[in-house]
Amino acid sequence: MSRVLVVDDDAALARALAINLRARGFEVGVAGTGREALDVLARLNPDVVVLDLGLPDLDGIEVLHGIRGWNDVPVLVLSARTTSDEKVDALDAGADDYVTKPFEMNELMARIRASARRGSRSADRGSAPVVTTATFTVDLAAGVVSRGDDQVRLTPTEYHLLEVLARHVGRLVPQQQLLTEVWGPGYEKETHYLRVYVAQLRRKLEDDPSAPRHLVTEPGLGYRLDP
Repeated sequence: MSRVLVVDDDAALARALAINLRARGFEVGVAGTGREALDVLARLNPDVVVLDLGLPDLDGIEVLHGIRGWNDVPVLVLSARTTSDEKVDALDAGADDYVTKPFEMNELMARIRASARRGSRSADRGSAPVVTTATFTVDLAAGVVSRGDDQVRLTPTEYHLLEVLARHVGRLVPQQQLLTEVWGPGYEKETHYLRVYVAQLRRKLEDDPSAPRHLVTEPGLGYRLDP
């Protein structure tokens, strides 16, 4: 049974989330403050954390930093903060997904299930240097990308971009992080580079580049490699 930690100071909302999650077979822990969240996290060892940013004692970004200091558990931010900068700050701090309030309960439940699956795959994979999708494989140790028995020829820049995504498989990687890691400091605003190179990777790796299954865009935020 997967475990979810819900962190929100809105007791009614936290209770509603807990009821819906338990109805779907999850074990649920609830925390109303940032400090309580870090304490429950250590005891519950959840598979997913649902985190509100507007907590009464600590800002949610501080809680994220506290979690990421020792734990790779998937964190889904659930917040009334809606600006792009606030979303990017949360993703840069280590969030894996971001949902704004108000939200549709069924969509949130689906995202939590997806986070739980990604967390399970990540735990199973450990630090293995091979990332396998339904369509292609990235051998990070060998620097080789293949589809079936055929090696895929990528340019150095294409491979570097794919490598960064593969090292964060299942997690959204912000645009600024990709641009800095692949092209270097000073390129944070050159988002058209990402559109061009992701399109090239899709043509080489996706079965249907116009409807990508693995190289996923989160508009205005970044990209994610889904297995």
